[in-house]
Amino acid sequence: MTQEQALAILQTGANVFLTGEPGSGKTYTINEYARYLRERGIEPAITASTGIAATHIGGMTIHSWSGIGIKTKLGQGDIEKIKSNARLGKRIGAAHVLIIDEVSMLSAETLDMVDAVCRAVRGKSDSFGGLQIIFVGDFFQLPPIARRDAASDNQIIFSEEPRAIFSYTSSAWRRAHPIVCYLTEQHRQDDKDFLELLSSIRRNDFRSDHAEHIEKRKIQLASAPSHITKLFSHNIDVDRVNEQMLAKLPGGSCEFAMRYQGRQALVDAMKRGCLSPEILRLKIGAVVMFTKNSPKSGFVNGTLGRILSFDEDSGWPLVKTSAGRLVAVEPMEWTVEENGKVRARLQQLPLRLAWAMTVHKSQGMSLDAAIMDLSAVFEYGQGYVALSRVRRFSGLFLLGWNERAFQVHPMIIEQDEVFRAEAEQAAYEFFRMTSAEIKMKQENFILTAGGKPKRHTVKKENSDTYFETLLLLKREKTLAQIAEERGLKITTILGHMENLAAQGQVQPAELIRLLSSDLQRALPEIRAVFRELDTMCLSPVFERFQGAYSYDDLRMARMVLDA
Repeated sequence: MTQEQALAILQTGANVFLTGEPGSGKTYTINEYARYLRERGIEPAITASTGIAATHIGGMTIHSWSGIGIKTKLGQGDIEKIKSNARLGKRIGAAHVLIIDEVSMLSAETLDMVDAVCRAVRGKSDSFGGLQIIFVGDFFQLPPIARRDAASDNQIIFSEEPRAIFSYTSSAWRRAHPIVCYLTEQHRQDDKDFLELLSSIRRNDFRSDHAEHIEKRKIQLASAPSHITKLFSHNIDVDRVNEQMLAKLPGGSCEFAMRYQGRQALVDAMKRGCLSPEILRLKIGAVVMFTKNSPKSGFVNGTLGRILSFDEDSGWPLVKTSAGRLVAVEPMEWTVEENGKVRARLQQLPLRLAWAMTVHKSQGMSLDAAIMDLSAVFEYGQGYVALSRVRRFSGLFLLGWNERAFQVHPMIIEQDEVFRAEAEQAAYEFFRMTSAEIKMKQENFILTAGGKPKRHTVKKENSDTYFETLLLLKREKTLAQIAEERGLKITTILGHMENLAAQGQVQPAELIRLLSSDLQRALPEIRAVFRELDTMCLSPVFERFQGAYSYDDLRMARMVLDA
């Protein structure tokens, strides 16, 4: 599915799961949809599963937006407390569209809690209280890590055992029944061999020829470029590199110690989860990352910057962010509440050194180059996330790797086939509607959400671009010629043709000439498989032919099945 097609579906107000490989344009599509809504007077609630992910889309964490915070369970008392909070009530009650980015890192339990809060605050039993809910992410990337907790003698005991329960298994996901929009274009990687490597990992088909490419990118740490971001799987390696880089800066360091109070077991657990270190050492020139949200002060969790100076009176640092904003940083607090009372409190500068970062922190970023050590990868998808940050093989520098670095979660391999099939079926059914029907749905949603439709813009542009493709088709241009003259990818032109065919503006017989001679000869066999499987989805047909025909070939064949 193209970004243009996904946007058309989003604009109808339908619940959507927007997915696709890294670099397929998920964030771009969401930003375009947010711009579309704002032009019509609707402000979407933009959230993400983590602080760093929220920085990429200019939002906040879903935990903060919904008021659930660090809770792993919600009782009726918790929900009543959230309902009674005027700020939260206004925020959730006034929303019409809720976007949750990096949904792969959100547990099923957390998504169910957000759904329960939205229904309670909004006073509606509909999924998420009647909000348009948009899940964004790729389940091949990092999974959620949930920590079990139990109350005993008024203490909260944290378990270190991780468990991954994917959000698509939740009751909230099932109730929302999102349309799957699976983006298939690639906008980050422009290296064919590198793209094939990443695709092989997704298919669980990492072979010897892929390993040969990886071997060529191996380097020794001593020869690693000093100006390139370093990614590691563990914090201990990140801390080591950051301390080494700090030591190279001239002058003495300023030291800031964390302050804390509360039960020791709870304080220790909070220290392990706090992104700011217990002892923070800084120098002028140090590269740092903010570890807490303070939009009013100009930073959120994940904002990068550099230390410019230290205040002569207070000693607190002055940071220039990567966006050029100056921030006078002061200590902030982290707290844990139980039954409305603060049980433990930490106080520290919301900063950490950032020459190196963990793979978890890099998710969602696009890097021209990166140095990676994948020899201690411990999670499915962790190596895939790291590798897919860069655009091409030439920007990849590997210190080492292990077998897990090229593996993805086996559950997701199966589920991805389900998502692809659902996306194909959704696109096929959606674009069988006429342009007028789609336009009416889009305008009705804007009116229902309290916005003002702009009848003269977006859909007219879509109509025009389809008409231009139609004119070239009527002039008997080839598929490649149409794509070249339009300055568009063939995948996009195929999307136009599917729309035109669904609206009856072109007949299947007109499209047969666009098929290659080989594909025309294979058409009876392909038709037979579509009918035998009783499907209009491409994935099962693709699998039956074991990749002998590309998805684009099968899309063309599907358009002329009745010719």
